[in-house]
Order: sequence, then C-alpha cells, then structure tokens
Amino acid sequence: MVTFDTFALLRPLWFVALLPVIAITVLKARHASQLGGWSNAIDAHLLAALQRLGRVVPGVTRPAIAPAAVAGLLALALTGPATRSGDLPSFQNLEGVVIVMDLSRSLTEGGGFDNAQAAAEHVLRSAGSRPSGLIVYAGEAYSASALSRDPGPLERTIATLDGTTVPDSGSRPDRALELARETLAEAKVIAGDIVLVSDGGGAAAAATLVEAKAIAATGTRLSTLFVAPRITGGDHPVGDEAALRRLSDAGGGTFATADDPSGVGVIIGSGNAAALTEGPLASLLFQDYGRILLAFSLIPAVLLFRRGT
Repeated sequence: MVTFDTFALLRPLWFVALLPVIAITVLKARHASQLGGWSNAIDAHLLAALQRLGRVVPGVTRPAIAPAAVAGLLALALTGPATRSGDLPSFQNLEGVVIVMDLSRSLTEGGGFDNAQAAAEHVLRSAGSRPSGLIVYAGEAYSASALSRDPGPLERTIATLDGTTVPDSGSRPDRALELARETLAEAKVIAGDIVLVSDGGGAAAAATLVEAKAIAATGTRLSTLFVAPRITGGDHPVGDEAALRRLSDAGGGTFATADDPSGVGVIIGSGNAAALTEGPLASLLFQDYGRILLAFSLIPAVLLFRRGT
C-alpha cells in the first residue's frame, strides 16, 4: 500500500498491468492506419497509383478503443484507489492497553505513589472502550488483571495497590514488559499500547532496553510515565527520568510525568491504528473506490458485443 496524505493505493503493483495495455493499444492503432498491412506489402508508388485509379477501397477498421478502455479500467480498479475513511471502525478486539505498575520499595515509599495511581487511572480512562489490563512488578512481575473492556474492577484494583502487593524485593521492569508483551500476543492484539508507570528503577538495564525494542518490533507502542520521588537521600534513590525517556523512544511511544500524564493519555485515546495500516487489515481504514471503476468498465465492455457490418 502507498499512501499520500488522505489518498492511498491499496495495491499499487497493478499499475504494471497498464504497460502491456498501452503497448497493445498503440500497436493496434498503428496497424489500423496502414490499410490492414497492405501499405507494407506493396510499393508506395504502386499503392498510390492504385488509389488514384480507385482500385483501393480501404475498409473501416475500428480502433481497439473499447477493449483498451476495459483493460485499462480493470487495471486501475485493481490498484485500489482509496481515501482514508472519516468513520474509522472500532477495533475493540484488535487494540489493547496494558498498564505496567512499578510497586518496588523505591516508588511505594518515595512519596509519589499517589501520583502513580492517579496517572494509571488517567491512562485507563483515556483507553475508552479498548480492552485494558494491569501488570504489577517489583523483583518479579505478576498479572493483576486480564484484558477487559470494563474499567470498573481495574480502577478498584489500582486504588488498592501498595508496597505489600508484590512480595519480591527489587525492581525488574524487563520482566514486567516481557509479560505485558506476551499478554497482548496471547490476546491476538495487533495494535497494542503498553504504559510503564515507574520512577525509573531498573529502566537503565540493558535487558529492559532490549525488551522495549522487542515490543516496538511487534507493532505495539511502549510509553512511560515518570513518577518523581518526593523523598530522597539515604537509601531512597532520586529516580531515573532519562532511562524512561530512552525506553519510550525505543518503544515508539511517548514520555510524560505522573504529575501531567496528558501526553500519554492523548496517544492512548487516539488508539494505535497506525499499526493496523502495516498489516492485512489496512484496507479497513480506507474507502476503496476500485469497485466503482469496475462498474464503469462495463460501459466500454458493452461495445465489444456490437455486431460487425
């Protein structure tokens, strides 16, 4: 498929079929202008003399306009000229959102956990009718909620999260992102979004960056929300905002802070239909006018059934 802003050709390779149509039409037109080939078989001066004597009466050779028009319109129809539909279909079974919540000690005890919960709820509301799920992690990752279009239970789950929800100490966002990717794959989600809500602990690890790139390779976007800790010093880390920015860049998503998650909320609300345009469902996003050209090809096709005289 080739797109030009709102216009697209769904099957542009069919333009190749126009080349033999044009070539055959030109050859037939040249042949029609040569007295059925007699001008090549007789010397020019002899043909001119016969014409002056009235011994050469050219027949009426109809140019191959009708078959050329039919073939040309068929080829154009098969290229799939289309415009982007103003009323996009809802891909409720193909789009999904997974929120990944960091419940490590650095975040839950850093003073910004209420912001993290509010940001996660904002993402959930932005998802609208898209199925949404929740994964929580610290030293290990767990699925807290399967994908569902009912946000009520998930909102209540987010509100009850705390530092004791995940018993494993540490911070392994790579395992949580891997679980999120597998969750979307098992649900047959084509255009997915994963949102990581974290203070950046473990985000700088090579394994986490590798997982972000693996997510992007599947057509899913990875966005990140940075939760700035309010308590620093001692054994409380300051957070790693830069690492989360790198993850969102590698994952093809966007970065925002938990204080202002609207940037992530906007792309979640818009869906991830761009991923669908790369696959076999792309034609569902466009209004194909090829069938109209097929109907017009019937007009010159009628001329093919004329009786000769």
